[in-house]
Amino acid sequence: MTQTSVPVIFDLDGTLVDPAGGITGGIAAALGEMGLPVPDQEILDSMVGPKLSDSLGTIAGVPAELVGEVITRYRTHYLATGIAASRLYPGIHGLLDHFSASGRPVAVATQKPLRLAQIVLEHHGIAGFFTVICGSSDDESPDAVLPSGRSVPAGKVEIVGAALAELGGQCAVMVGDRHQDVAGAMANGLDCVGVRWGFAPDGELEEAGAVAVVRTTDELRKKIEELDVVRAAALSEVQNDGSL
Repeated sequence: MTQTSVPVIFDLDGTLVDPAGGITGGIAAALGEMGLPVPDQEILDSMVGPKLSDSLGTIAGVPAELVGEVITRYRTHYLATGIAASRLYPGIHGLLDHFSASGRPVAVATQKPLRLAQIVLEHHGIAGFFTVICGSSDDESPDAVLPSGRSVPAGKVEIVGAALAELGGQCAVMVGDRHQDVAGAMANGLDCVGVRWGFAPDGELEEAGAVAVVRTTDELRKKIEELDVVRAAALSEVQNDGSL
C-alpha cells in the first residue's frame, strides 16, 4: 500500500450486498408468525440498515418484551432463505478485487451480528478481501469480540471506530447507504461516501453530510482515488510546513 492509499470501510447490507427481500421478508414472516402487524414494504425497506432491535421498536412498533423473540424468528428465516436470496451489487466484486490488487486495505463495519456478517460475506465469496470485519454480537449486546480481543458495542459509531482501530487507527473513508453510516464515519473523524443504490430515501445521504453520493462502483472508485490525492496533498503541506 502506498502512503496515500486510504483504507476503505464498507457498510454491508445496501452497500456491498443487495438483500433482495431476504431481510424484509424475514422480518415480515417473523411478525406474521407472532400475530403482530406487518408494515408496508416501504416501511420494511426503511428498517434495512439501522440496528434491528431499534427498528422493530421505533419503526414497526413491536413491544419491547417481544423484540427478542421477533429477532430470533427473523434470524431463523434469514439463515434458511434470506442469505440465498441476496446478491452482490453490480461491480462490487470487481471493485474489491481492484483494491486488493492495488494493496488497499478494506474492512466491513455493519450492525448485523458479526457471525451473520461473516456468513453473508463467505456466501458471496468476498470475505477474503477484507482485512477486518466488524459487527455486533449475536444478541446485539456490547460483547462481540474481534480477533484482536477488542469488544464491539452494537452502535454504528462504535463499530466504525472498532474497524478503524483494527486497521491501526489510520485515516480511512467510510462507504455506506444510510445516514447511520455517515454519522458513524463523522463521529470517528472520517469522510463518508454515500451510494445511491442502497436504501436511503432521496436526499438522506446529502443531508447527513456525505462528502459525495455516487451511482456506480466506477464512480465510487474514482471518488476514493480523488480522496487519495487530497490526502497526499495535505500530507505534503504538513511535511513542508514542518520543515520550515
